[in-house]
Amino acid sequence: MSSAPNGTPMPVLEDLDQVVALLRESEPGEELYVRWSRGPAVDLRGAERVQSSRDALTGIELPGLSANPLAVEDWWGRRPLRLWVARRLYDYCHLRELRGPGVQPWVLVGEQRGRGPDNEPLVHVHRPVAWVSERALREADRAVEEQGSTEWGPLHRAD
Repeated sequence: MSSAPNGTPMPVLEDLDQVVALLRESEPGEELYVRWSRGPAVDLRGAERVQSSRDALTGIELPGLSANPLAVEDWWGRRPLRLWVARRLYDYCHLRELRGPGVQPWVLVGEQRGRGPDNEPLVHVHRPVAWVSERALREADRAVEEQGSTEWGPLHRAD
């Protein structure tokens, strides 16, 4: 068991292939998500373990934590699972800079409770699973960049 820089003890998925393997080996019906934050120790703190995000525009409390699903959509077809996972990690990579030190991706098993203002799933965490390493993120960046698309990038509002 390793811990992230913020000290939350969880296993670390050391490379992109380990993230892919986690998705492949997940139990049927188990919903895996990636969340960019300071980790479960921060997100799930408190006696009631209230799990909510806030809308940055209005400040309203949302009925779950913002997360990005790892589940593969049917339309993806037989395309590489590695590229799917890379894309899911890449989508919100800007949050490291936006939200400050200690923010990194972690995988969780959860249940969707609604949709946020950017149409992102709002989830209730059943179980934190693992941190995603910087190496895995670099590999995800490379996999996306190798696609050569000039019309696609992270889901960053400020750009």
